Amino acid sequence: MYPSKAAVEVIQLGRISYGRALQVQQLYVRRHLDSKDKLHNALLLCEHPPVYTIGIRQALYPFEEEQRLKLLGAEFFRSNRGGLITFHGPGQLVCYPILNLGCFKKSVRWYVCELEGTVINLCRKYGIKASTSPNTGVWVGSNKICAIGIHCGRYITSHGLALNCNTDMGWFENIVPCGIVGKGVTSLSQELGRDVSIEESIPLLLETFSDQFECTLHNGEYSNNE
Repeated sequence: MYPSKAAVEVIQLGRISYGRALQVQQLYVRRHLDSKDKLHNALLLCEHPPVYTIGIRQALYPFEEEQRLKLLGAEFFRSNRGGLITFHGPGQLVCYPILNLGCFKKSVRWYVCELEGTVINLCRKYGIKASTSPNTGVWVGSNKICAIGIHCGRYITSHGLALNCNTDMGWFENIVPCGIVGKGVTSLSQELGRDVSIEESIPLLLETFSDQFECTLHNGEYSNNE
């Protein structure tokens, strides 16, 4: 039990390009770093147009492969998160927690486990049995339903999780998701045999996040003047 519940502002960005979302994350990270007497924990929720991203642990991606993916109609980004290549796109709920772990627990390992627990509990509410594995993320059997890749500097988090709601799974066929050979991907819609939209999933994600992190959530609004 935490000494007191941290307050977290929920910012719904809607559909936003991956590059712009990186800029917005950095704005919220700087709010933490520039303020000495006020906490600015935020949960950024969004959806991206098709984009393939790689993390800082991956060597330089072959130029030919990068061009091949771009020809499919997707963008390509090297980000400062952990993890290997993955896909973000329509029908995928992306959540970027910009948190000061000093308000929770100063442990990156703990934080990743809490993110996984948040999604596992969300899946449980849908009647889906999900779990962790030696590979980061949340899995239904041998198929990943939620990718997790984070960055943490001075205990301020960025990047986060990407939950497949009604994502077109065909985009994943062009890569080896997260560099894990022999594993697949799935979505809430695929597991339930019905369409599960991002809009339907957001309230459950907020509920399970609030419970898992024992925090209070309140709605905020993003301003370009931040």
